[in-house]
Amino acid sequence: MADFHQNGNIATLHNLRTQTAEDLSRDLVNFASSRKISLILPSLYSELEGDALPHIVDELAQVPYLHRIIIGLDRADEAQYRHARGFFAKLPQNHVVIWNDSPRMTAIQTRLQELGLAPSEPGKGKNVWSCLGFLIACADSAVVAIHDCDIVTYDRELLARLVYPVANPNFPYQMAKGYYARIGGGKINGRVSRMLVSPLLIALKRVIGDRDYLDFLRAFRYPLSGEFALRTNVLPDLRIPSDWGLEIGVLSEAWRNFAPKSVCQVEIADAYDHKHQALSPEDKSTGLSRMSIDICKAVFRKLAADGTVFNEEVFRTLKATYYRSALDLLDSYYNDARMNGLAVDRHQEEAAIEMFAENIIAAGQLFLDNPAETPFIPTWNRVHSADPDLMPDMLKAVAADLVEFG
Repeated sequence: MADFHQNGNIATLHNLRTQTAEDLSRDLVNFASSRKISLILPSLYSELEGDALPHIVDELAQVPYLHRIIIGLDRADEAQYRHARGFFAKLPQNHVVIWNDSPRMTAIQTRLQELGLAPSEPGKGKNVWSCLGFLIACADSAVVAIHDCDIVTYDRELLARLVYPVANPNFPYQMAKGYYARIGGGKINGRVSRMLVSPLLIALKRVIGDRDYLDFLRAFRYPLSGEFALRTNVLPDLRIPSDWGLEIGVLSEAWRNFAPKSVCQVEIADAYDHKHQALSPEDKSTGLSRMSIDICKAVFRKLAADGTVFNEEVFRTLKATYYRSALDLLDSYYNDARMNGLAVDRHQEEAAIEMFAENIIAAGQLFLDNPAETPFIPTWNRVHSADPDLMPDMLKAVAADLVEFG
């Protein structure tokens, strides 16, 4: 995508193929001498047994500018934690594996529950939030990047391009969001972004009118990407969603907290592929069905917080408008794919659109039925205010796990 188009809402930093990965890395080494750069990897233990993460670790082992790598390990027993320690041992950087299910970390979780500040459910949001708390407690990094552990097309240039905008002291950006083309296996992927988020934002604008927040979200080429970088000074006040609306939730926080000129999106890969979730139309508690409901709720909650009034009639109109907008976009995706020698299964795409349309209503009903729902994990500033010893105790817990189970 070697273009230089700017949408006027946020800065778009392209890969114009005029700067090598080595050039970027050399610059980042210089930047890191005065502002340390850390990386967070939220990981399930099962990802250690896949094809993507071993290659990611091999690539990261060649990155010279990282100060620390924090691996948040979920769904692991003691033996698996020990194995994970050995798995990541090849990383030459200062790195730590946080065993989120250890007795000590479970005790930290209990303290949070007693304060009424614990994440409401396990998952990626809780994992990322815990890792951010650990990084804040370390108090030695100026920049943090986060990316997934299932990227099968990973290259270390992806990380360099992701962190460059916020690591460069001459740039104003507090946050950088990665984007890329989701293609793989001879087809266009990224169904939730293409077939839910894009037409939903179009439909919302038609139904409820112009909103700066909608224009902000529409400015991102891939709003659901799991790759972003932040200046660490913004982390203590960051509200992380506890459900699958993490990526939209972080963008909503950027909209709430940052000036538009301090947010950018950056092209980090020519093509990107990772683990694909099942559509799961028969089960709204899992797969893309669950994800679509959580994303819709995240958008509805943010619009309501800014004064938009929702009711059942609005959601019914929104569903109909979304459905027409999504079918119109499907024609564009189909033609784009054909011209580039890629495939789009129109039957599967329309089936996804039908499910997403139903889930807009389901998400709207959940929103109306639970007005007191608190969707965000509390900020680390609030946790520190309630229990000033918790973050230092988290550092001690992780260190003790390393000693006992090393």
